[in-house]
Amino acid sequence: MSNTAQATLAEAVHTIPAAAAAEMAAAGRRLASAAGLVDDSGWVAAARAAWAELPSVYRREISAFRRNSGPAGALVLRGLPVDERDLPVTPTVGGSVQRTATVPAAFLVMTACGLGDPAAFLPEKSGALVQDVVPVPGQEYFQGNAGSVDLMMHNENAFHEHRPDYVLLFCLRPDHEEVAGLSTASIREALPRLSDRAREALWQPDFSTQPPPSFGSPDGGPVRHSVLSGTPEDPDVQVDFAATSALTPVGGEALAELSDALVAVARTVRLRAGDLAIVDNRVCLHGRTAFRPRYDGRDRWVQRTFALADLRRSRSHRADDGYVIVR
Repeated sequence: MSNTAQATLAEAVHTIPAAAAAEMAAAGRRLASAAGLVDDSGWVAAARAAWAELPSVYRREISAFRRNSGPAGALVLRGLPVDERDLPVTPTVGGSVQRTATVPAAFLVMTACGLGDPAAFLPEKSGALVQDVVPVPGQEYFQGNAGSVDLMMHNENAFHEHRPDYVLLFCLRPDHEEVAGLSTASIREALPRLSDRAREALWQPDFSTQPPPSFGSPDGGPVRHSVLSGTPEDPDVQVDFAATSALTPVGGEALAELSDALVAVARTVRLRAGDLAIVDNRVCLHGRTAFRPRYDGRDRWVQRTFALADLRRSRSHRADDGYVIVR
């Protein structure tokens, strides 16, 4: 599925007032100075308490999005404080994560607490709650966060029973040419474009999604699943166009029709430093347009956190009731 976007996310870009951004900067600095690492349960508890102290204008935006993510299923909050002069060089190592507390990490985890709970997957970037999404030398063509070619549209961890409800992407530094775009496409907007035949096929458990090698192979092979589930008038979607396969000819035709419908409604936004994008992973796919890294220390740098609206649902997959899904 191409990432060519036919519209922009302009209507879903909300600018944070300067006064509120200043309050957030102060709250972020306080949390970043708290003892402990980002992944410590005590630090996450401090982030949850700090969430309640953030400006009401910001908390209202997040609360409204959590209740109803809208037709687009995505939101960009613009104007969060990031001073690029204070940033270190962009990491270039595969699997790079943010373990030590920083102001950007504080924003991400506080916001994840406002959406539910932060979460991570042990096989993915060692289970870190805040992960770097950066280009890695030699992986330019990789279909994943280390690549720099077009990243195909997907639901995050579409193969997993407890895939994230929300994906948070905080831009610390754009690419040099500022051409890399976050692409999104919502099933809410694509659904009316699907034929009855395609809709019926997508509701059948006639699809499978291959997990990345780091997760290993599930016993018995990939689990069969439907692409659409939930309520017919407002379904959830579960697909990764780089990893999902149809198991029947009718399913293959429906998957191709879905791809065309999503392309037709796709939106894009070029993230700036200080932009926090939130994708409702239940109803919205996301991808990235291509860019050219220079590996000079100032390449595109986005930090990512996942959130679960109902952490309890994944309890059997988490050790000691922590935030890391171990399998």
